[in-house]
Amino acid sequence: MVQTLTVLGLESSCDDTAAAVVRQTVGTGAEVLSSIVYGQTDLHSAFGGVVPEIAARAHAEKLDTCVVQALEAANLTLSGIDAIAVTAGPGLIGGVMSGVMCAKGLSAATGLPLIGVNHLAGHALTPRLTDGIAFPYLILLVSGGHCQYLIAHGPEEFTRLGGTIDDAPGEAFDKTARLLGLPQPGGPSVEAEARSGDPERFRFPRPLLDRPGCDLSFSGLKTALMRMRDQIVAEKGGLTRQDRADLCAGFQQAIVDTLAEKTRRAIDQYLELAPSDPVIAVAGGVAANTAIRSVLETVCCAKGARFIAPPLNLCTDNAAMIAYAGIELFRAGARDGLDLTARPRWPLDQSSPAMLGSGKKGAKA
Repeated sequence: MVQTLTVLGLESSCDDTAAAVVRQTVGTGAEVLSSIVYGQTDLHSAFGGVVPEIAARAHAEKLDTCVVQALEAANLTLSGIDAIAVTAGPGLIGGVMSGVMCAKGLSAATGLPLIGVNHLAGHALTPRLTDGIAFPYLILLVSGGHCQYLIAHGPEEFTRLGGTIDDAPGEAFDKTARLLGLPQPGGPSVEAEARSGDPERFRFPRPLLDRPGCDLSFSGLKTALMRMRDQIVAEKGGLTRQDRADLCAGFQQAIVDTLAEKTRRAIDQYLELAPSDPVIAVAGGVAANTAIRSVLETVCCAKGARFIAPPLNLCTDNAAMIAYAGIELFRAGARDGLDLTARPRWPLDQSSPAMLGSGKKGAKA
């Protein structure tokens, strides 16, 4: 076994162009040598959301710059890299293709091994990068396009316990921000407004809590907020700042309560495996929400499980998680050729049926 691996990772699945270098030595854990991320918020702000064509063009323009800066920050050249890992899906296909083609070019020019990484696996394996936890552990992936509970058994083996059948929480946050005239991305904007709001003033539904299992639904929650907004506007002729803050607080609290209950159910299923050191982790952009983090930590403590939330810069899309996932896959023997293809859909649990419903990224994996 190769004792030390240094991998260059590329990420371009949505609206963040990223490159990173991660090094792992057997027995001593992993180290992020560099992590460069170019966001595209300014490019999409006028449109109220991510425009796939604009995102793809921006990735194509920035990827080579990201790679150069990541290598410089790590004080390395490509001769010091052992393999190249790249997000090969799921995501916006134009962006994924930009990253895959860049990685293929680097691999062809240098002869370095190429490893296609599932973007969701990158998030799911992040707690091993940051905390070195052992398999199996329970992971909640919660982001703009995905929300699912998974038991991670290995770098390529995941069991899905449940997930969203329509909008993901991040998507619901974005839509709510647009409905209330708040800037994008919606998650931070709604969270900031909610801090000064009363979560009890407006009682929004807690979707699917009346059904067993761990599946989630957030589309109806967004619709309920829209109707409440319209009712207030009809009665008062508009929204005050306090109205908007209270709407945000009630909306966020509904998501918090829903995730808390569904997490309790997922933990119960996970504990049936009798793990020696039960660990529940959260990852994805919405994991940056402090209210959600707080309630998940409380739930885990009550269940006697350890709670892990990676640093905020590793919750949102980044290439360090892709480089680390590439290291795990490389050690497991994974290699890809120059016929590696970009995939808009790529479920982590290959044995479970696809989730029903669709959101801005299509049918849920």
